[in-house]
Amino acid sequence: SSRVKMSTAAKGKKAPKVQKTTEEAQLGPQNVKEGQLVFGVVHIYASFNDTFIHVTDLSGKETIVKVTGGMKVKADRDESSPYAAMLAAADVAERCQKIGITALHVKIRATGGTKTKTPGPGAQSALRALARSGLKIGRIEDTTPIPTDHTRKKGGRRGRRL
Repeated sequence: SSRVKMSTAAKGKKAPKVQKTTEEAQLGPQNVKEGQLVFGVVHIYASFNDTFIHVTDLSGKETIVKVTGGMKVKADRDESSPYAAMLAAADVAERCQKIGITALHVKIRATGGTKTKTPGPGAQSALRALARSGLKIGRIEDTTPIPTDHTRKKGGRRGRRL
């Protein structure tokens, strides 16, 4: 009869402990000099139904943090309110400072296209809250999509009749 050799774990003996070294991944920019501004780009999309505050790196490829007004308030009608935008901006600012971003370029966007070209009520309060939280504001740009030639607007030939 051939005997099968059992491993130490199968016999009931404990395997020798191996120390695991965990390396924490460093988020944000490394080797930054003291007092140097580290820029990110904040995309504020303010429609009349919600306000999105989305911070990316300068290229726009890497999302750092994204918070909406709907994540901060419970009632649907308050998603686009200045108060919800202010709470969202405070969250975004805190996360940016934790990562190491000290300054932001701002891109504000309204719905655009065939709809309204005016940013919603949350845009101004979001920008104000970001500025008050201690982040420096760089360039402010309007990135609302404006068509050079329309597709047909909704409402029909005689418009919306009230």
